[in-house]
Amino acid sequence: MNELPPPAGALAVRGPAHALRYLLRVPLLLWHVLVDLPLVLLLITPLTAGWMIAGERLDHRLIRAWSAGLMRVFGFRLRRVGTPLPGATVFVANHVSWVDIVVLHSQRMMGFVAKREISGWPVVGWLATRGETIYHQRGSQESLGGVLHEMLARLRDGRSVGVFPEGRTRDGREVGPFHARIFLAAVEAGVPVQPVALRYGARGSAQTVVAFAPGESFFANFLRLLGEPARDAEIHFLAPILPGDADGRRRIAETARERIVAAMLG
Repeated sequence: MNELPPPAGALAVRGPAHALRYLLRVPLLLWHVLVDLPLVLLLITPLTAGWMIAGERLDHRLIRAWSAGLMRVFGFRLRRVGTPLPGATVFVANHVSWVDIVVLHSQRMMGFVAKREISGWPVVGWLATRGETIYHQRGSQESLGGVLHEMLARLRDGRSVGVFPEGRTRDGREVGPFHARIFLAAVEAGVPVQPVALRYGARGSAQTVVAFAPGESFFANFLRLLGEPARDAEIHFLAPILPGDADGRRRIAETARERIVAAMLG
């Protein structure tokens, strides 16, 4: 049974250990944002855009390192299972919270498809934009068409894209249905789709804690998670769905969801 989060807006100190976590983590967060972040920005310039380190672009490595550092500030112990595919790939994951983007960026650079509101979120919005996020206006078919066009262009250029096919976050208790249309770019580009299962806490026991509580804002969730006990964040890179393995985008969506659900229960 997953842990239950406190009611929305319940950010009051709940005990000495809770207060101590804030006392330790707030200074670390401020350092990471006010010192580490400017250093990263200084190193990410047009002059360094082509620099490579061990086969990876310097800006990508720096953003991955900064993302991993932010998760450590929040007490998440990152545990990767499996290996992300290199090259042009569509990574698809279950969607729990804003944490998902940072956790995935700590492992592999990918341009996410995300709602436009994220661009205005403190810290995470900067990270998303620097990470080549493709912003989508929910409910707009014109926006979705533009997203699919941009996804296809990036994949054909050899870059990867990350999507949350559920379309929105949930309460952490289940993985919702996957929208098949978002897989059209992978079919058109002829690239693999790699499902990724994100589990928070032992065997996913803290999915509901990490998820947004009913009526909880990004800022309230951000502050609440900053005071939560340390816990694992598992990133399971699952067996990819190669071009030709599944017949059409709907079957790819079903197969990807099946593999993620199986990993969540494993």
